[in-house]
Amino acid sequence: MSNASSAVASGLPVGRSLIYLVVAGVAWGTAGAAASLVFEVSDLGPLALSFWRCLGGMLLLAGALALRERTPATPSEPRRRRLLRILGTGIGLTVFQSAYFAAVDQTGLAVGTVVTLGAGPVLIALGARLTMGERLGGGGIAAVLGALTGLVVLVLGGEGGTVRPAGVALAVLSAAGYAAITLLTRWLGRDGRGADALSTTMWTFVVGAVGLLPLALMEGLLPHTAEPARVLWLLVYVAAVPTALAYALYFAGAAVVRAATVSVIMLLEPVSAAVLAVTALNERLTAATVAGTVVLLAAVVGLAWQEARLAANRRRAAHALT
Repeated sequence: MSNASSAVASGLPVGRSLIYLVVAGVAWGTAGAAASLVFEVSDLGPLALSFWRCLGGMLLLAGALALRERTPATPSEPRRRRLLRILGTGIGLTVFQSAYFAAVDQTGLAVGTVVTLGAGPVLIALGARLTMGERLGGGGIAAVLGALTGLVVLVLGGEGGTVRPAGVALAVLSAAGYAAITLLTRWLGRDGRGADALSTTMWTFVVGAVGLLPLALMEGLLPHTAEPARVLWLLVYVAAVPTALAYALYFAGAAVVRAATVSVIMLLEPVSAAVLAVTALNERLTAATVAGTVVLLAAVVGLAWQEARLAANRRRAAHALT
């Protein structure tokens, strides 16, 4: 099913889906800055933070679902399909986050980030071509290559990185988890049958929290800090904005937009993190930060424009046949 027809089936236009993905990517980028502040004032580790992130996101979305008015419009999703969606995305999310943090620990933040986020679009483009027949075309391939170039310049340009094989392997595993989430969401969203983004996201966090709990317990579940109110506020922020809000928008948008386009738009995460690092954390603005950001943004805009144009062409073709 085409992007346009899947958008109609799901009730979400392509243009709005692109906006959702942009907001999600920017929100994800703020999680790193918030995590840095948590690590500064407490001894909470990254896996424990991920657990509280999933648990908090789950509770917030459960509250939102309880308060939301029931809409009788869409038929319910088949049980086996819903189970596949929840378990697949939950396990993928756990692998994505845990392997990424382990990669950063092994090979450093810069190399871990570049390999994880750089391998993601490549794996997703290949997977989408093999499993769904989605083609990027010459312009799309150029945009992906440009985005990856911008990512490398942005992340590695400001600091040296040490490449360790174990860390690189973990980063590729993390990218595979991210690719699996994106491909599964897009594959299940192609016919638009009964998927509710808030409910799916909440149950995904249930699976993620259960998977992360043993690792968080080994690392140390509760933080020791002289500023408990500040840590609590930061944990609430991480659970609310880059988790509950961002993932709900991500799953809604990723069901409609081509998988490779989704992966490139989500590279806005390091752009958002870099902007925050300069404006809020007083890090130095470098030429590499500016150049990488410009190249990445140009690639994102180019692919988003191509996605909107393809959807418009398909709508016109569909109207011509009626």
